[in-house]
Amino acid sequence: MAESSFLVFPNIDPVIFSVGPLSVRWYGMMYLVGFIAAYMLAQKRLSQTNWTREQLSDLLFWSFVGVILGGRIGYVLFYQFGMFLDDPLYLFRIWTGGMSFHGGLLGVIVALIWQAKRMQTTFLQIGDFVAPLVPIGLGAGRIGNFLNAELWGRTTDVPWAIIFPNAGSEPRHPSQLYEFTLEGVLLFAILWLYSARPRPVGAVGGLFLLGYGCFRFTVEYFREPDRQIGLYPMGLSQGQLLCIPMVLAGAGLMIWAYKHHSSAKNKNDQKK
Repeated sequence: MAESSFLVFPNIDPVIFSVGPLSVRWYGMMYLVGFIAAYMLAQKRLSQTNWTREQLSDLLFWSFVGVILGGRIGYVLFYQFGMFLDDPLYLFRIWTGGMSFHGGLLGVIVALIWQAKRMQTTFLQIGDFVAPLVPIGLGAGRIGNFLNAELWGRTTDVPWAIIFPNAGSEPRHPSQLYEFTLEGVLLFAILWLYSARPRPVGAVGGLFLLGYGCFRFTVEYFREPDRQIGLYPMGLSQGQLLCIPMVLAGAGLMIWAYKHHSSAKNKNDQKK
């Protein structure tokens, strides 16, 4: 099929505007949009808790810090470990780009454990509150990936394929938009509706882990594997390997949550 029959990615400047040495980029702006949207929705759900606005602000701020630090460290360790061994200072060269969701998730988990102690609540309760907010940031981040013309998909001849700059002349899956749809829009809708009614403690967080893991695992079949890693046996990518523990942990947490809830309910009924 002729190359002209496919969509060609427009020439989008990754920099929105510059003021002196300071440049505002689309990717950074998407992170900010995701954080603001998550904060607004968290304010809406604050009445379901006994937390103060100050506690909520601290919770979201440190979660955001966890995303940034964990995302960078995770990217270096999961995807560029060889480069890190050759040059440990590569970890601090954040201007070269590189963030990992799975690393960001671990960073958020650390932040939530710390905040749970400060707020005198449990990690699972605080995780259930935060989980429905996360897909907003994920979706915004994937739009940022698309605008940056990075993390493109594998070659294909589907009608909606796009020819990305710096990705050769072959049309590719717009896998960033697939991830935006599944990990952002659909996962948000599922979690928001599911959490609208009281659920066993840990169930909402478990559903997030399970849902994201399944969606990301699926999209990885359309996303171009990392060049420095390639594919593992059975055609699995690094992202898919990292999703497997998420799926297992999410399913296990949901099963535990409902069993624990059922057991606690039976004990309460026996006391009556």
